[in-house]
Amino acid sequence: MDNPNVRYTNPSALSTPTGYTHVVEVLRGKTVYIAGQVAFDRSGNVVGVGDFKAQTRQVMDNVKAALAAAGATFANVVKITTFVTDLSQLQALREIRSEYFGPNPPASTLVQIVQLARPELMIEVEAMAVVGD
Repeated sequence: MDNPNVRYTNPSALSTPTGYTHVVEVLRGKTVYIAGQVAFDRSGNVVGVGDFKAQTRQVMDNVKAALAAAGATFANVVKITTFVTDLSQLQALREIRSEYFGPNPPASTLVQIVQLARPELMIEVEAMAVVGD
């Protein structure tokens, strides 16, 4: 899924990225900012307590719903920041994240932190997207 409002580049002077793009250039469009999403269902209950994969899927589904509210999809995402409490889950994160993003993954930052807003939460993702002209 290409986004004609955005250019994705991986300069040869930088390392080959794994599941992200080094440079994402917004050419035109409206910018949408999605607040950090955690593994809450619509009632505010934590999904997948103790299960990183289940929490990651819930988080990505929440990001998807937030994007849809702004008329966007994952193809419109140009930057994500991911906060995790355990970097040993990196491979699972990459696998699940790749299911949601097309051939042009966004620029990305991954940070391990001690704890999120509630101790049972394991992952939080915030996103920036570009839609329309």
